[in-house]
Amino acid sequence: MTSSLPTRRSLLLGALGGAAALLLTACGSSGSATGASSADGSQITPSMQAQSGPYQGDSLGRTFDKPAVTLTDTSGKPFDLVAGTRGKAMLLYFGYTHCPDVCPTTMGDIAVAVSKLPKDQQSKVDVVFVTTDPARDTPSEIRTWLNAFNPNFIGLTGDIDTIIAAAKSVGVYVAAPVKGQEPVHGAQTLGFLPADGKAHVLYTSGTTTAVFEHDLPLLIKGVTP
Repeated sequence: MTSSLPTRRSLLLGALGGAAALLLTACGSSGSATGASSADGSQITPSMQAQSGPYQGDSLGRTFDKPAVTLTDTSGKPFDLVAGTRGKAMLLYFGYTHCPDVCPTTMGDIAVAVSKLPKDQQSKVDVVFVTTDPARDTPSEIRTWLNAFNPNFIGLTGDIDTIIAAAKSVGVYVAAPVKGQEPVHGAQTLGFLPADGKAHVLYTSGTTTAVFEHDLPLLIKGVTP
């Protein structure tokens, strides 16, 4: 199964083509590439004007509200995603702790970028990780995993159907895990502004630390693309 990994990764890169493609990944040998769709079934693509704006990430062609969902945080308490992150910039990512490559790389790149912000700015951004493998990712396991990146990162779990619906509402594909296979989920990170609580910017898999470092101050200040 692992022998197909180079071919799969080549397909991912080929499907990316330009910055407009959204990737799906199984974070391992069973990855695939395709576009993502919003809750109403429409295709989600970054704005064609993305490169001319202030962000190095891709400006979304439409904005998305924060998922109106209550999940369970790493202390085992209910966490209202909208209320719990209100007034802050937010990066939202769906993944799982057992992922061998994409998820830890993404979280690591974000963590380095956050660590380079001034202390007062660090407190103005929430990084939220929602597991796509709740059967294996217990709250304590998520906390231990996130602590390796940044102890202030928010980790959430819950019923898989609720997680799938929350992801779909912001155009991220999440599939229910299949026994014996790695979970499949969208590999994009969404950037939300503090004032309107909407996602304006998209970061695809492979976005570098430098890009997050450049864009985080803009998100915190509420700069629109």
